[in-house]
Amino acid sequence: MIDFTNLPVRNKTYAGANGSKISVIYKGEQYMLKFPVVPSRNREMSYTNGCVSEYIGCHIFESVGIPVQETLLGLYERNGKKKVVVACKDFTASGLVLQDFASLKNTMIDSVHNGYGTELDDILMTLEEQNAMDPETLKAWFWDLFIVDALIGNWDRHNGNWGFLYNNETDKITLAPVYDCGSCLFPQADEEIMEKVLEDPAERDLRVFEIPLSGIKINGQKIRYFDFLSSLQNQDCNKALKRIVPKIDMEKIDKIVDETPFLSGLQISFYKTMLKERKERILDFSYQKLLQQARMEVFKSGKLSDRVKI
Repeated sequence: MIDFTNLPVRNKTYAGANGSKISVIYKGEQYMLKFPVVPSRNREMSYTNGCVSEYIGCHIFESVGIPVQETLLGLYERNGKKKVVVACKDFTASGLVLQDFASLKNTMIDSVHNGYGTELDDILMTLEEQNAMDPETLKAWFWDLFIVDALIGNWDRHNGNWGFLYNNETDKITLAPVYDCGSCLFPQADEEIMEKVLEDPAERDLRVFEIPLSGIKINGQKIRYFDFLSSLQNQDCNKALKRIVPKIDMEKIDKIVDETPFLSGLQISFYKTMLKERKERILDFSYQKLLQQARMEVFKSGKLSDRVKI
């Protein structure tokens, strides 16, 4: 168990709306220490489970081979009370500057929305037309994140919490590791809600097909992960499905949850159940539908070839 209470504190500050953050030194490295926030919806909870969500979500990204910030869970004592906090290793400590996607989007002079506008068409236009890095690489990254966010139920991936590392000396940018996953895995679900979800299939259906929604919008409406993915309407998203789904190892993910500090048996069952449900009913369903579509296209092309021969 790590106690972050008496670590040296740095003067560096961090932006973002979700909870207090301080910079600390742990084992000679700089970390951002994130504190749990007071729930905006579930007033029965003292604090959300956002720090646990951050930790598990980041480790799931890592399990499928996507570069992600390093996270550690521990305790922090203040005014005689101990809280579970998450330490996120500062990947800008080497002098690189973090620039979010919103700042890149602001360079698009013809965009009808500002940098933080999350209309999908506008985002895709920026991915295609920006000159900072290869568009195909950037599109693949965007959709890979979308697939994993669908698995973990992240409702707050927006243009301000993914981006790039800018090197002032070389004027080069590279993709930043994934960060800010604290809004995944139902952080405002208390034990009563968790028990209800585990007991009632309708509650699980709600949390697979209806909530959470993506932070990305189509015509002003937030995207339902199941509806969008299973529609197979975006070819770049379909490519990400084919890349990411085979890499998802539920045994690895179960081990991540089992080994997460401070979790109760109920929390472990809840997280493992919801991850399994979302994997099978959103990602696997869409992936199998995509494979079936590909088989049908091959079959049709074969039939057409036979007709041409005749």
